[in-house]
Order: sequence, then structure tokens, then C-alpha cells
Amino acid sequence: MDASWEEFGWERLGHGTGRRRLPVWDATVGLVAGTDGVLLCDTGSSLREAAEVRGQAQALLGRRVTHIALSHPHFDHVLGTAAFAGAQVYGAGGVAGLLRRGSDELHADAVRHGLPEHDAAESADVLVAPHHEVRAEWTLDLGGGREVLLVNAGPGHSGHDLAVLVPGLSGSPAVVFCGDLVEESGEPQAGPDAFPARWPAALDRLLELGGEDALYVPGHGAVVDAAFVRAQRDQLAVRFGVS
Repeated sequence: MDASWEEFGWERLGHGTGRRRLPVWDATVGLVAGTDGVLLCDTGSSLREAAEVRGQAQALLGRRVTHIALSHPHFDHVLGTAAFAGAQVYGAGGVAGLLRRGSDELHADAVRHGLPEHDAAESADVLVAPHHEVRAEWTLDLGGGREVLLVNAGPGHSGHDLAVLVPGLSGSPAVVFCGDLVEESGEPQAGPDAFPARWPAALDRLLELGGEDALYVPGHGAVVDAAFVRAQRDQLAVRFGVS
């Protein structure tokens, strides 16, 4: 199952686990496969982008995506969700209502950042809100001993930050999908919905989840280690005047 990840432009992170850095905004999507289910972490910036991800996931794993975890409600991470018909969608507490009310805002934000108007409108019109909200933690059993922990780790980068912990199997390290709580390809972005005073604590939570030996997958950029997350935590604390 894992041998062909690189052929499709994906980075293999461990047994049944990988991610792809999407073009334009360098946003990450992740895949975690068990024997019974497949979890996709984030869905990209449009239906067009997500359709390509869907096809690659099926080619890699021979099965459809059954579960989706949305790391936070920004356009480049959620607008592709409707491409995965039948998947159960998870988000941090409160994000479902926000997405139901905020499709126009996401559409406008996507266009402002350069997504073609047609793609933005088509994707926003069928925006999917989470079916399940994670208030604290939620364990997903994907089968074959693959249990994945969804954690409401924020607020920080946004008001609704969800992290995904994939415990290591068969000698592979644990993997933490961080969303934009961690960014490697540029300075962490604090928009109007950020909670700067609570962001360092969210990174403390990620480090508690993964520990020193985990792979930490940022929302944008290369995979990093615990030392990088800790350094970014300290930089954010200085930047925002948080102890």
C-alpha cells in the first residue's frame, strides 16, 4: 500500500500515513489508512483541487475516504470537502455553525487570495459543515489497530483548531497533523479570528500529544520536529507578549 506514495507526489510519513503539499498556497492534506476506514486531514482550497486529491487517495489505497478532519475553517483547508461524498466530517467545537453561516466570507477570502471566481463560487455553494464536533478529544477507529485521536487543541491560529494524533505503528513514529497552529514555510499568520494570547498554550498541547519523537506536520511547509514546534511556541509568546 505504501510503495506508491511518491509516485503521486505524496510524502510517506509512516505505515499507512502520508501527506501532500498542495500547489499555490502550499497547504497540507494528510491521509491515514486503517483496514476499515481512511481519514483525510483537510480538503484543499476548491472542489477542483479536492477531486485530484480524491483520485490520488483512491489510487493509493484502493478505497474511498470515509472520514475527514478539518483543522480550522479557512478556505484553503475546507472548500474541497464536498468532493468526498459520504465521508463523515469532523471539526472543532463551534466550527459547524461558523461554516454554515460563513460561506460568503470564505468565498470572498478565496477570491481575495487569488482563487478563480468560478472555483470559489462553486466550492462555497456546496460547502460542507462538520457532522461531528470535537469539544475535547475524539477517538476514531479506522480498523487494524489504527486508532486516531482528534483533539480540540485551540484556539490559537483560529477560534477552532483541531489537531490529529496518529500513534506510530510497526516502528513508525507518531505523527501530529497540526493545521496552521504550526507553519514552516513562513511566519505563522494571525488573522482577525486568531487568539494570540492562547496560541502558545495550543502548541504546548501539541507537544504534549506527540512528545519528543513525533513528526509534526504543519499546515504549510515541511515536516518538523518537536524542537521546531517548541521554538515557534517561544517566538509566538514573545511576539504576542505571552508568558
